[in-house]
Amino acid sequence: MKPLPGGPSTSRKGALAEDAALTFLEQQGLRLMQRNYRCRWGEIDLVMREAATLVIVEVRYRTSSALLEPGLSVDARKRRRLLQAARRFLQEHPHEARRSVRFDVVSLSGPLDAPRCRWFRGAFDADDHPA
Repeated sequence: MKPLPGGPSTSRKGALAEDAALTFLEQQGLRLMQRNYRCRWGEIDLVMREAATLVIVEVRYRTSSALLEPGLSVDARKRRRLLQAARRFLQEHPHEARRSVRFDVVSLSGPLDAPRCRWFRGAFDADDHPA
């Protein structure tokens, strides 16, 4: 797909936003385990580790946060898909299943070369969203 005049394509913006979120989280002490984990139930943008906790990260980007905070755009359907993908990830990586799991959202807005980052630790709980 050819990018529209005036800026990068949507997929390129997503990759740049993930790069920015990854850099931000690594500066906070998290370590990357896997990026863009995909399975039939969905995709996890970033799988990270913070001490003994496995952190499933959804990255959201909008040019402006004036209308809707990007982190608030993670609706019940998306949370359910993240939970299903996380379960599959743990099935494929059983040695990680002993860890506690946390679902975070990193919300970015503004220019991608210097975005405003907001980190919602424990943005939602797996117990609130049964499969």
